[in-house]
Amino acid sequence: MRYCRFLLDDAIHYGALQEKGGELWIAAPAPAPAEDLEYRLALEQSDAIRFDFAPMPLSAAHLLPPVTPSKIVCVGRNYREHVRELGNEVPAEPLLFFKPPSSLLRPGGKILLPALSERVDFEGELALVIGRSTRRFPADGDWRDAVRGLTLANDVSARDLQKKDGQWTRAKGFDTFCPVGPIVSDELDLDAGLTLETRVNGELRQTGSTRDFIFAVPELLSAITAVMTLEPGDLVLTGTPAGVGPLAPGDRVEVSMVGLGTLLNFVETG
Repeated sequence: MRYCRFLLDDAIHYGALQEKGGELWIAAPAPAPAEDLEYRLALEQSDAIRFDFAPMPLSAAHLLPPVTPSKIVCVGRNYREHVRELGNEVPAEPLLFFKPPSSLLRPGGKILLPALSERVDFEGELALVIGRSTRRFPADGDWRDAVRGLTLANDVSARDLQKKDGQWTRAKGFDTFCPVGPIVSDELDLDAGLTLETRVNGELRQTGSTRDFIFAVPELLSAITAVMTLEPGDLVLTGTPAGVGPLAPGDRVEVSMVGLGTLLNFVETG
C-alpha cells in the first residue's frame, strides 16, 4: 500500500495512492494510523470531516508530513563515502542521534536558515516508518516485521554548529530541519537495493544505493531497540550518501527515489 497525509477543507485526511497515466493520484481514503493524535482529536471535536473526496493528483494536494512520530531516530555515517568526505572514521557500530518531532516539515514547505548558523547542509535520506512497538529486534531479523513502510527525508544540518558543539542536538534540531514525504510505501524491495538521489536547483548532488549501507536495516533496528522501544509511527533516518553541501536562500531541494517520488522543499532565511 502507498499512502499520503494531506489537508483538505481544513481537515486532515489520509489517501490511498494509485498510478494513472504515469502520475500518482490520491484515489480513495486510507485508514489513519492510530498514533496520529491530531487526527483523532479532530474526529472527536467535529462531525463535519468528510470521509470521502474526489480523486486528485498527488501533485495538487496540500501535503502534510506522512508521519506523526513520537521520536525521530537518525543514523550518522552509514555510507563510507560520506564518512570520508567529512574526514571521519568509519564507525564500529551505528552512530545514533535524535531530531525532535518539532523539526518536521511538510513536502513543499520552506526550510528556514537560522541566524545562529553560517552553514546549513542538505542530507537526503531514506527513512523507515515503524509499524509496531519494537524492542530488542534481532540483528538477523526481517526488517518488514517492524517497518510499516518507507519514505524520504532530508536531515538538514547546521554543519558549523555540529562541529562547534561536539554533539548534534542543536545542529540537527531547528524547526523545519526534517522535511519528510511525500508518501509512505510498503511496496519497495529494500533488500534488492534502492537508489537515492538529491538535487539542488536541478543539479544532481547526491546519489547512493542502500546496498552501500555500512549497517543494514536489521542491524540498525537491533542497535536502536537495544536501547529504546520504537513505537508505531516513529521515524528512523538511515543515513546520507556522499555529496552533502550548503544551502542558500532561494534554493530548491529535491530528494528522490523510484517508488517514493520526490520530496521537494524550498529554502529561505528564517
